[in-house]
Amino acid sequence: MTSRSLMLGLLGLFLVALVFQTFYIVDQRQQAIVVQFGDPVRVVNPPGRSQAGLNLKIPFIEQVIKLDRRNIALEAEKEEIITAGQQRLVVDAFIRYRISDPLQFYRTLRDEATAADRIERLVNSSLRQVLGAASSSDIISGRRSQLMMQARLDVDRRAKASRLGIEVIDLRIRRADLPTNNREAVFRRMATSRQQVAAQLRAQGEQKKREIIAGADKEVSITLATAREQAGQITGEGDAVRTRIFAQSFGKDPSFAAFFRSMQAYEASLANGDTTLVLSPDSAFFRYFERGPTGR
Repeated sequence: MTSRSLMLGLLGLFLVALVFQTFYIVDQRQQAIVVQFGDPVRVVNPPGRSQAGLNLKIPFIEQVIKLDRRNIALEAEKEEIITAGQQRLVVDAFIRYRISDPLQFYRTLRDEATAADRIERLVNSSLRQVLGAASSSDIISGRRSQLMMQARLDVDRRAKASRLGIEVIDLRIRRADLPTNNREAVFRRMATSRQQVAAQLRAQGEQKKREIIAGADKEVSITLATAREQAGQITGEGDAVRTRIFAQSFGKDPSFAAFFRSMQAYEASLANGDTTLVLSPDSAFFRYFERGPTGR
C-alpha cells in the first residue's frame, strides 16, 4: 500500500466521521438538546414546534442529547402510609408526566434516570401528605378520585418549584392494601362483623315469620268463627222455613201429617238393625202397615 493510498483512506474515514458529526436525525417522538462543552445551547423539536428530521451541528464541538417528547409513565415504589385513622396501608401508585421545558430539565436533572428518582420521591412525599390526612375508606373507594387530583396538583406544584422542567399529566393509585401482617386480623374482624350482621338478620326474619304466622292464625280463626256464625244463621233460617212449610202442609191435611210423622218414626226406629221393638200386633204404631196411608 502506497502512502498516497493511505492518505486517501484516512481522508475518506475523516470525511465519513465529519458527516456523522455534522448531521443527526431527530425522530418526531423525540426532542434534542445541543450541548457545547457541557452547556446546552439550543433545543431541537421542542413541544409546540416541529423540527423532526435531519439537522446540523458543529462537528466535534457540539453533542446531541435526545429526550422523549411523549408522555412518560413512571411506576413508584410501594410505600407504607399511615392514614388519619392510624391504619397502615401499602400504596402502589404510578405517574405520567412529560418534559415541558427541555433546557430546564437538562440543567436540573440531566437525564431521565435521575428524573425518575427525583419524581418518585416527590410522588411519595405528596402521597404521604395527602393520604395521611384521609381515612382508609376514602382512600380505597370513597374519595379516591378527589385525593388523586389533590396529590397530582401537589406533585406538579413541587416540580415547578424545583424547576424540573416537567408537567404532571396524571397520578393514580394502582392498589391500596393492608400490610401482610395486618391483613389476616382485619379479615377475621370483617368475618366476625358479617356473622353478627347475618345473625341479626336471621333473628329479625324469625321474628317476622312468627308475626306473620300469628296474624294468619288469627285471620283463620276469625274467618272460621264468622263462617260458623253465618252457617248457624242460615241453618236457623232454613229450619224456620221448613217448620213453617210443614205447619202449613199439616194444617191442610191432618191425616197426611199423622202419616208423615209415622213414616219418620218408622225410619228412625228401623234404621239401626240392632234395635229390637216388642209391640203387640194390634199396636197403633203399625196401623199404617195394615190400613194404608189413611189409617182406617
